[in-house]
Amino acid sequence: MSASTTKQDIAKLDDIDRLIINRLQDGLPITEAPFAAVAEELGLEERLLLERLNDLCESGVLSRFGPMYHAERLGGGLTLAAMAIPEIYFNAVTEQVNAFAEVAHNYRREHRLNMWFVLATESPERISDVIAAIEAATGYTVYNMPKQEEFHVRLHLPV
Repeated sequence: MSASTTKQDIAKLDDIDRLIINRLQDGLPITEAPFAAVAEELGLEERLLLERLNDLCESGVLSRFGPMYHAERLGGGLTLAAMAIPEIYFNAVTEQVNAFAEVAHNYRREHRLNMWFVLATESPERISDVIAAIEAATGYTVYNMPKQEEFHVRLHLPV
């Protein structure tokens, strides 16, 4: 638990929530009814799995649930970006940055560059356009850190 996390911030998960989260981190099967297949595998009704997944998303336990795309292979652009935002303006700038549809995974960091986010665009050329638009909207510099090498790491966070 970080210094800024309190016991009240920790989600209350029951065994079914844990079962669902742990299983879905391994992906969905490619079938006509992937949630039905996972539900059957877990010994649950599909309706219950979908309700629980919806509740986990709505409560903020899961911030995102969806496919991961390889933007570059689809002809798009992808980059990591960072900004140095004074604490007094951090929340306002976060709202401005997150208003851009191309922004994903925006996180606060304990660093001079305290805002980090991923930009995913329809074309590689759009990256610089979106960065310029964010700079114009916020008045702060966006540091572009494009990928130099790709690593394939399977991340699984058991709960």
